[in-house]
Amino acid sequence: MRFASSSNFRQVGVRQGERTPLRHLYRSDHLGALDEADAQRIRALGITRVLDFRGVEERSAAMCRLREVTVHSLPIEPTIVQRLNELIASGHRLTGPDVTAHMQDTYRGFVRHNTQRFAEFFAHLMASNEPTVFHCTAGKDRTGFAAALLLKAVGATDEEVMHDYLLTNERLQLPEVSRLGLPREAMEVLWRVQPAFLHAAFEEVDASYGSLEGYFREGLGLRERERELLRHLYGEGSRPAGGS
Repeated sequence: MRFASSSNFRQVGVRQGERTPLRHLYRSDHLGALDEADAQRIRALGITRVLDFRGVEERSAAMCRLREVTVHSLPIEPTIVQRLNELIASGHRLTGPDVTAHMQDTYRGFVRHNTQRFAEFFAHLMASNEPTVFHCTAGKDRTGFAAALLLKAVGATDEEVMHDYLLTNERLQLPEVSRLGLPREAMEVLWRVQPAFLHAAFEEVDASYGSLEGYFREGLGLRERERELLRHLYGEGSRPAGGS
């Protein structure tokens, strides 16, 4: 599944052993630059719902180009860009390790400040299993954490979660020129994902909620009943709402 105008569009989950990808669920970079050919191929998947994690300005600058879908905004503002811009403006020359540390802080912030958005994400998924794509701008960080939570909620192994997460590095191409004025070693960190980023988020989950199970229950409202519903809606053999 490759699209020229949306390089990180893919089905959620990986084939490993007997596990199959989650049905009717796709993750992506933003859908504001789709050409008509790719838009038609994505429509052919039957997608009727889009869950958009982009911030307000990001969304208004590149509105979804899929017609006849319902777009739900779940805005998480991209604080990493603002922070890096502030450091550059102050004369700091960013290195790769600098950006790695700031990316880890960004992922911790998903848990500290944006748990309600991820709870809303799961609420939409549980409302119906209509074919859905969720995304942010590059489809790697906000989207990557959402996909990791989803896969863990339905019983995926840590290895399966990390495999799905790291596929981004095979999809996104590093820009030739950084619009932020970053040195290449910093861009190579910013435009990729690392296990250390996702580990930082789950370490914050443990610190704030005691465990992932505690985060599911207290942060996201996912008890066993809700997790079983997710498995029923998106597991192998499920049919989308309205399907025959």
